[in-house]
Amino acid sequence: MAEVKAVCIIAVLTLVSLVLIPLQWLSMKFGLRSREILPKLWHRVATRLVGIKIVQIGHPARDRPLLIAANHASWVDITVLGSLIPLSFIAKSEVSGWPVFGLLARLQRTVFVNRTRRTETGQAADEIAERMAAGDVMVLFAEGTSNDGNCVLPFRSALLGAATRAIGDEDGATVWVQPLSVAYQGFYGLPMGRAHRPHVAWYGDMELPGHLWGIFTRGALDVIVTWGEPVLVDRTTDRKALTRDLEHEVRALTIASLLQKPVERPDQVDVAEPASFSNDEKPDKAGAGN
Repeated sequence: MAEVKAVCIIAVLTLVSLVLIPLQWLSMKFGLRSREILPKLWHRVATRLVGIKIVQIGHPARDRPLLIAANHASWVDITVLGSLIPLSFIAKSEVSGWPVFGLLARLQRTVFVNRTRRTETGQAADEIAERMAAGDVMVLFAEGTSNDGNCVLPFRSALLGAATRAIGDEDGATVWVQPLSVAYQGFYGLPMGRAHRPHVAWYGDMELPGHLWGIFTRGALDVIVTWGEPVLVDRTTDRKALTRDLEHEVRALTIASLLQKPVERPDQVDVAEPASFSNDEKPDKAGAGN
């Protein structure tokens, strides 16, 4: 039955995509408002079909310009966040060439960053700044990679440069940066547990087709999305200090969600960073339905 369910999900998503993709292409070409709404509709359909239950704690900031700094465990993060509010993502340049996912990313108006070339990284930061100044909400997975879902890796300060660029040269100009935690807490209504969470997470050298099939056949995920307090950034903000504070906040929110306990921040108690799997330690074919 699980395989039949997965096939049905793929069939319905394919039909929905065949309808929405041309509409989104036209919306982007002519700058229509629907370019922000159609991706949200697609993600909402996908989460419902797979059986992803999302619980939100807090709410997204209403002030603009807004950059969201989030942790990253899986490609599922994109569908979860995309189903909540209109937004666009910041992704590594390799994603643009992925089959299917690259197309969907471009239709989501993703900004692709080539981290191996500084000149292109600067151009991407300028594009992010322009998009934020125009009112677009941008999501940055600030770890720079995905993890096993049991921890939050160190945030990279270089990737937060777009926030300061978006401020511009005007005196008194500000930008909001909001920390966000995505935690996969349950499976079929039961606590997922540390050992099983990597079957949802997609990281290391996991193969995408197998992981997709594993999610489609299992489904029924409980996800906790926690919005932290927005941080007001101006021209005097120390980028490294900002990065450190965002990292600590997202880690505290994630630990609280996974353990279903009150948030304990570093200034309240020393929180040891949970160990993460390395590529050599990860379960073989995790998420592939084995």
